[in-house]
Amino acid sequence: MLLDIIATKYNYAGFIFLMCIGLWAMIGKRNLPKKILGMSIFQTAIMLFYISISVKTNATLPIIDAHGAHGHDLHVRAADYLNPLPHVLMLTAIVVSVATLGVALALVQKVYREHETLEEPEILEQLRK
Repeated sequence: MLLDIIATKYNYAGFIFLMCIGLWAMIGKRNLPKKILGMSIFQTAIMLFYISISVKTNATLPIIDAHGAHGHDLHVRAADYLNPLPHVLMLTAIVVSVATLGVALALVQKVYREHETLEEPEILEQLRK
């Protein structure tokens, strides 16, 4: 029973693994670019998870061909079509993720110019003086 669930949902284990790597990099690393890389990995794992749960077998794109009806009643079953909302939300998340990454790297560059290091403990030590 448990092995069947694991065998059919192995992609979730991959997403959890990626999320753990990203979380570990954000919390455990002392280097600021490595923390930012961890944040990016964490965000990517969440996006992949949402796209994965939106998969629907034997479904098609949500485009209705009204010209094919030729005057007949057009019967549309929503169950036959994919839900585009998760994909649209993840496209927005990708844009926000790229913008966040760019701002974070610019801030890291500013920190490096001011403190001449990217190691968090050394920066904190300089701030305490």
